[in-house]
Amino acid sequence: ADVGLALVPRDAPTPWGAHVLAPDDTRAMVTLIEAIGAARGVSQQSVRLALGAAAIGTLASAAGQKPAAGRRVMFVVNAASLAAMLNAVRRTAVVERQTRSTIDPTPWHALGVEGALARLGSSLDGLAVDDQRALPTGREVRPAWLELGSAIQKELMSPLAPLLAVGAGMSAVVGSLADAGIVAGVGGINALIGGVQRFKTERAIRELGRVAEGRVHVRRGGQVSVAPTDTLQRGDVVLLSQGDLVPADCRILEADSLEVDTSALTGESLPVRKGPAPSFAESIADVTSMLYAGTTVAAGRATAVVVATGEETVARRAAQATPDDARGGVEGRLRELMALTGPVAFGAGAALVTAGLLRGRSVGDLVTTGVGLAVAAVPEGLPVLATAAQLAAAARLSQSGTLVKNPRAIEALGRVDVLCMDKTGTLTHGHIELSSVHDGEVEEPIASLTGRRREVLQAALRAVARERGISVDPLDAAIAHAAHELPGDLRGDFERMGERAFESGRGFEAVIGRSPDGVRMYVKGAPEQLIGRCREVSYGGERRASKRVERRLLTEIERLAARGLRVIGVAERTISPAELASHTTDELLGEPAELHFVGLVAFRDPVRASAREAIASLARAGVRTVMITGDHAATAHAIAQDVALPSAASVLSGGQIAQMDEAELEQAVERTSVFARVTPAQKVRVVRALQRAGHVVGMVGDGANDAPAMRVADAGIAVGKNSTEAARAASDIVLTEPRIDSLLEIVVEGRAMWSAVRDAVSILVGGNLGEIGYSVAIGLLTGRAPLNPRQLLLVNFLTDVAPSMAIALRAPSVRDLRELSEATPEKALGAPLDREIMARAFTTAFGAGGAWTFARVTGGSVRARTVGLVGLVGSQLGQTLLKGGQSRAVTLTGLGSFAVLGLIIQTPGLSGLFGCTPLGPVGWATGLAASATATAASPLVDKTVGRVADLIEVLRSARPVHASLVKQPPIVVQVHDPKVTKLPTSARRMLRN
Repeated sequence: ADVGLALVPRDAPTPWGAHVLAPDDTRAMVTLIEAIGAARGVSQQSVRLALGAAAIGTLASAAGQKPAAGRRVMFVVNAASLAAMLNAVRRTAVVERQTRSTIDPTPWHALGVEGALARLGSSLDGLAVDDQRALPTGREVRPAWLELGSAIQKELMSPLAPLLAVGAGMSAVVGSLADAGIVAGVGGINALIGGVQRFKTERAIRELGRVAEGRVHVRRGGQVSVAPTDTLQRGDVVLLSQGDLVPADCRILEADSLEVDTSALTGESLPVRKGPAPSFAESIADVTSMLYAGTTVAAGRATAVVVATGEETVARRAAQATPDDARGGVEGRLRELMALTGPVAFGAGAALVTAGLLRGRSVGDLVTTGVGLAVAAVPEGLPVLATAAQLAAAARLSQSGTLVKNPRAIEALGRVDVLCMDKTGTLTHGHIELSSVHDGEVEEPIASLTGRRREVLQAALRAVARERGISVDPLDAAIAHAAHELPGDLRGDFERMGERAFESGRGFEAVIGRSPDGVRMYVKGAPEQLIGRCREVSYGGERRASKRVERRLLTEIERLAARGLRVIGVAERTISPAELASHTTDELLGEPAELHFVGLVAFRDPVRASAREAIASLARAGVRTVMITGDHAATAHAIAQDVALPSAASVLSGGQIAQMDEAELEQAVERTSVFARVTPAQKVRVVRALQRAGHVVGMVGDGANDAPAMRVADAGIAVGKNSTEAARAASDIVLTEPRIDSLLEIVVEGRAMWSAVRDAVSILVGGNLGEIGYSVAIGLLTGRAPLNPRQLLLVNFLTDVAPSMAIALRAPSVRDLRELSEATPEKALGAPLDREIMARAFTTAFGAGGAWTFARVTGGSVRARTVGLVGLVGSQLGQTLLKGGQSRAVTLTGLGSFAVLGLIIQTPGLSGLFGCTPLGPVGWATGLAASATATAASPLVDKTVGRVADLIEVLRSARPVHASLVKQPPIVVQVHDPKVTKLPTSARRMLRN
């Protein structure tokens, strides 16, 4: 192997052939793996710091007095080294937190009761009262000021922040401390805004997940007491009953008719039977000897011993099982644009320096020129722009009940073309209700129950054991609720005489009671269990037990199950006075026989009313919906048909996924929209496969089993305030109300944000490139740049920060789905954006150059530079108003920025500070006329640039035609579809050629 890691037990021979030696502990592997990734990241960041320090040091050596050059250079180098060391220490602390806890490899579910207690050092009486072995719960809350400081620190590590730091350092080196302060202030404000928003959202998420302090019955030292759940220790013995929330991962010691609702963890919509017998299943969904934190006891009682709490639980580990990968998008595109402006500024600076040397200018003046171009190349508002646009979208979404935990996920949602949804609790309500009643001949829904179907429901209601008002058991509760909704007293005059509760080994429950019709026994349970105990089976008008009738009935049961329904059989029997005299009720209930099978009751997890329309709306917006659930294939198929999910006919199961390699799965996900009986790890594989196929994937869910997939998806969305803590921790967005129809609103907001950012970025980058072009052109003519660093900063603040911010913060004005479906990131921030940037750069340089030229002919150099400044600012603001003039905020900020420019130029002392001179009417008229001309010409320039780009693309895509092909008849393509733009790029290129 390239690297061999040996885990060496104590007192074992040392395997010197290995490259790395570690203790025989999984913690060593976890630490090594985490540290490798951290070291790689720190190394890359340190290289960037070193390159920045080298650039600044070079300028420091050339500027100022030569005797102090060495000290200036060493100061820059030492500052960069210190920053690199502090960054490494920060990352080390993160690694320590990530590797602080390790997964216990012991398979608790496979141990017997005695073995589990012995391993934990506990007993059936629980831990001793003075035994303190508490585990971290992960709920420690840091002080607010510390959380805020940490959030601001994360924002300071933004990829765009070092660019501003370099600009500030360069300004400080050449003595422009005011310029350095302005640039550094912009970076600090950006970090403050982002940090405050991060702090507020994290607090809001914690408030969302905060519930009343849980309490649980604990047996310690043989005494039972009620204790807070966050004080549980490994080895504590807890007592749980119906309705209790399982507070930690526990090994079952004793169980009485125990059923557990595991939907939050596994996606199973129906309760699962549990018991103390060891389980050897590999999937968590099939483990029957364990209780997992976050699940609920649906029926029965249990005594269990705690094996994991806090971060050690399965639910918490699931949320942290997959690293939170860096997400691309807006910031990635902005980095590309910054990489574009860097070489342009370097080339421009080299040209100006060369021209200055030829004209005999001093090195200090040339350094000032280089700093000016560097300031022009770095749009100070760019980092603030991306953050502000995302925060504005997050604020708008919060008004409709959508809590954006990670604002950067909004831009990812703008790119999403596949939404993966969990079934239980997302597409469905996540609870059981009675769907229909079948009497052997006719099936009727609950809403229109009549005749014999009411009698079947009455029998099922009377067969409910452990009746305490409305039972906690979800099936019994559904029966009681359905009966309560129907007119009349369905239970009637019924006096219970005895009952036998449901037991997993029996498969049914029974009740004996007295009514005006006599004494009867009512039984309900698994149909296949009851049919064998019946002497009469009603089906198709027949009332006799025969193999043919039984087969037809079982076929009907399978048909109902295929619709995703859980089917329960109901039977009854009249008890004669002689039987009551000769047998006790317990004896009669022990082994019911000679029953009459009266019918079936079918349960379902109801689909949300908004699910069907939400999926249809997403499809119209170009977003494909995929269902990924841990439930059975038949149930998933039925739900998929209910919500009209495309390609719902084919269902891929977890077993089939397990047999596929990555290439096969990548092909399967393209043609499958329903994945059933999948584990959390398989959900991750499906999401990864979709991403490898070129899709941008969002994951929607509410359970801990969805958390790993949420983390690897481009955007994770938790549904409902009752979603699990693991789901909320792994998600980027939390829907406080379980309304999946709001998913469309989120996608629209994300796409609208892309469009707004496109306009704002074209203003920022295009304007700065125009400033560089203007500076180079005039500098080559005169040997001196027309704008000093402070003027360039002033231009950037007046034309970039406020106006572009107003553009970026615009609320979506277009809600048409077809237009939004075409507003992909490639169209928003791809080649069209490059064209807009170039058009704006040409227009800006033209307006400023025209104003300077006319003013230089009619006046001095200082006046010409001031008029050129007016033409530069006016041209950019004019194009901004042309782009977003319908927005009141854009109009006000544009006019306000120009008013500030006028105030600075016309104020004598302030004008000199920026290197300007007050202008007269002719000077202002010249600058305004040049600005107006450039603004009016901007649409023409935009079209010209677009046509030139199209021509270049056609020439680049042209290929030589073989001579033999020319002799063939031409290929005629007739297009009937008016939406030609829907064609692939290659097809449109062919048609154009």
